Amino acid sequence: MQRLVQMALDLFDPPSAPAVVAVPPPAPKIESKSPLALDTQGVDAIEEVAKKIAPSAAPAVPLGSLLSPAEFRHPGANREVLLGDAVVGYALTRARRRTIGFTVGADGLSVRAPSWVTLSAVDAALREKSDWILRKLSEARERQQRMEGGRIVWAAGAVLPYLGEPLTVVLDPSHGFAGKGGALMPAVPSASPVPSSAPGEEGSAVFAAQSLHIGLPHSASPAQIRDAVQAWLMRDARRHFTARLDHFAPLLGVRWASLRLSSAQTRWGSAKADGSIRLNWRLLHYRPAIIDYVVAHELAHLRVMDHSPRFWDTVATVVPDYAQLRSHLRDEPAPLW
Repeated sequence: MQRLVQMALDLFDPPSAPAVVAVPPPAPKIESKSPLALDTQGVDAIEEVAKKIAPSAAPAVPLGSLLSPAEFRHPGANREVLLGDAVVGYALTRARRRTIGFTVGADGLSVRAPSWVTLSAVDAALREKSDWILRKLSEARERQQRMEGGRIVWAAGAVLPYLGEPLTVVLDPSHGFAGKGGALMPAVPSASPVPSSAPGEEGSAVFAAQSLHIGLPHSASPAQIRDAVQAWLMRDARRHFTARLDHFAPLLGVRWASLRLSSAQTRWGSAKADGSIRLNWRLLHYRPAIIDYVVAHELAHLRVMDHSPRFWDTVATVVPDYAQLRSHLRDEPAPLW
C-alpha cells in the first residue's frame, strides 16, 4: 500500500522543475502550469472508495487529469502566470513610470510596468500580491455572474429596479395615461410574485408595487420595449437629479451650472470646475439615499477637486453615512440591459 501511495504521489506531484526565467518580448515565455498535489490521506481515501465501488473495474483515470486550476483571463492577455492554484492571463503594457502597477477590473488583471523591469520581476511582483489579486479577481467574477443573473428580459411584464423597488413594465397600446412615452401607475395585484432584478435582491421573488405603462402595442419587439423604457427613465432621471442637485448645492455652498446624463458602464458621475455635472441615468435603479450620495459626491468636487481627506470630510457634512452607501454602490451592480 505504501508503494501504491508513493506512486500516486509521484504521479500527481512530480519533483518540481527548475524555474524558467522569462525573457523580454518579442516572444515572452509563458510559465508552465504546475500539476495539482494531493496529500497522502486524500489518496488513501480515493483508493478505498474505488475498491468498494468497483473492485474489478479497469484502472481509474488519474484524478490529476480531471482537475484543472481555476483560470482568470483578460481579453487582451499577453502574459500568463500561476498564482496559487489559479492560472492568470493578464494584459501587460509598458509605461513611463517608476513602479509596477496592477488593476483588477471587470475584464481581469491589467499590469503596467516600466520598460526596464524584466518579465520575471513583473511575475514576482504579482506572486507577492497573489492573495489580493486572486481575491479581487474572484469578487469581479462573482459580480459579473450576479449581473448576468439580473439581466432584464424585455417583454410585457418585465421587472426592473426603480429607486430601489421593483417596477413592472406594462404595454398600453391605448395610451391610457397622461405623460410623454410612459407613466407610473399602481401595479395591478398579482397572485404570484415576480422575480426581482433590483440590486441586492438577485434571484428573489417580490411583489412590484408600481408599474410603468408604456404606449406600445403588445406586438412590440424587445428592442422597442427596452428603448421606450430607457427614454422614460432618462427623462425621469433628469428630473430627479435636478431636484437633488438643487437640494445639496446650497448645503455645500456651491453652484452647479449644467447637468448631462451619462451611459457609462463603469462611472457614476463626474464634475468640472466650471460647475458642469455628469450623472449616470442608471443610478435611478438604486434607492434615493444612494443617489443622494453620488449627487453630493460630485457637488463636493466643486469645492475639493480630489479625493483627499478634506474631500471626504466635505461629503460627510451632508451625507454622514457615505461610506456604507459607497460600499453598497460598489458591491451591488445595476442590472444588465
